[in-house]
Amino acid sequence: MDTATVEVVVVMGAKVLERFPAGSPRGSWPAEEYAARRRTQGEPATVVMDLKTDAFLVVVPAREDK
Repeated sequence: MDTATVEVVVVMGAKVLERFPAGSPRGSWPAEEYAARRRTQGEPATVVMDLKTDAFLVVVPAREDK
């Protein structure tokens, strides 16, 4: 897969836990700190940038309900 495909797969297969405005004076730090707290609780949280909304998103892989 090329990079663009991987990015789409990651976003489409993820659940957004929290959003942080990219224009904040601290940049991505609040999102990174939130994701770090979630990781200490055992969740594989990651920070991604949503260019459309100009926000940092903290996401986890979507769970497949069977």
